[in-house]
Amino acid sequence: MTGAMEIVELTDDFYQDPHATYRALRERGPLHRIRANGVVGWLIVDHEVAKQAFAEPAISKRIGSPEGQAVLAKNGAAELFNTAISDNMLFTDPPQHTRLRRLVAKAFAGPAIRDLQPRITAIADALLDDIGERTAVDLIDSYAFQLPTAVICELLGVPDADKADFRSWTAAVVNDSATLEERTAAGISYLTYLSKLIAERTDDPRDDLLSQLIIAKDHEDRLDEHELIAMLLLLLIAGHETTVNLIGNSVLELLRDPARAERLRTNPEAIPAYLEEILRCHGSLHVATVRYTTAPITLGGTDIDAGEFILISLAAANRDPARFTDPDRIDLERPESRHIAFGHGIHHCLGATLARVEGTIAISRLLTKFPDISLDGEFSDLTWRKSLLIHGLTNLPVRPAGPAESHPVSDADADRRPLLV
Repeated sequence: MTGAMEIVELTDDFYQDPHATYRALRERGPLHRIRANGVVGWLIVDHEVAKQAFAEPAISKRIGSPEGQAVLAKNGAAELFNTAISDNMLFTDPPQHTRLRRLVAKAFAGPAIRDLQPRITAIADALLDDIGERTAVDLIDSYAFQLPTAVICELLGVPDADKADFRSWTAAVVNDSATLEERTAAGISYLTYLSKLIAERTDDPRDDLLSQLIIAKDHEDRLDEHELIAMLLLLLIAGHETTVNLIGNSVLELLRDPARAERLRTNPEAIPAYLEEILRCHGSLHVATVRYTTAPITLGGTDIDAGEFILISLAAANRDPARFTDPDRIDLERPESRHIAFGHGIHHCLGATLARVEGTIAISRLLTKFPDISLDGEFSDLTWRKSLLIHGLTNLPVRPAGPAESHPVSDADADRRPLLV
């Protein structure tokens, strides 16, 4: 039972080299009791057991429910979540999850996503033009953060005059080092603005994701305004964090291996395969968003009581040697790996396709523009965010080192180049 296994403390050293901890834990078994930042839970480090946990009906995601809140309080996480964050599709179970996903899935497969590639390319090029005017920049702040934020503005149809405010609110909402007051003020401004934007799009639909979500229906069922705002907040936080760190982690590995960077620059068709390996080997998340047991279960040969946190380590599962040959190595020729960086089963990330498109364009345009980009400093000086959820750098100082030949821009592309305010 839960009291029979010792609790493993995850110290600050864990965040700087998590895979050393994961390897040591995996040798002792598929799951372990851990404590991190005061939070206690069961950490799964095995690929097969992780997939079982994703599908286990006695494991719930309803952390906003009274039962979920009780589990948060019991395991030291009461202050980490609130209903404003948890009241969305990500933190629901069937049948509510089934209903919400069915309503929004068509919008995420529609023209608002499909036709966005030229705009993402134009946005990336504009950001890189600005970076090229500087000797050294923080690539996280100047590129990895700016690109998905601008793309979200495009998806929602945020007018140019409002983009500066929207980006400042976004920066505060997703900044885990901002004060509670700063995040609260930004969240209020953000939610107020979204309500206004929803009203405008309801009266005047356009070819953007927000309009598609407003009109999405299943027979007579639609998203109400509360559900729309919750969905947009999920898009902002979950989608944004995934893409920022996918870009940042991808660039870091290219800086470590200039030969691979040159290979991808001259053979951009290999970039999608590279990104899949980054997702598997250096993904944006340590663990999947929290779950808890609603009844006693047996998982990976271990009995677990009801009311326990279940933390599925995507990072550990995706380097499980029982599932992947030579799992710590980036292998562009690796056969279809079926990693679980975007989750598994009914909660597989709806934004996975968009994240892959953004990541592919971001890396392709960066390598074309700056073939000699280099780290501005020492790799040993880089630090990782102290988050059990997010696996991302605090910053990534680089020297563009001079652009390559100017990339050709067609007249059509020139017309689409964004004005970044």
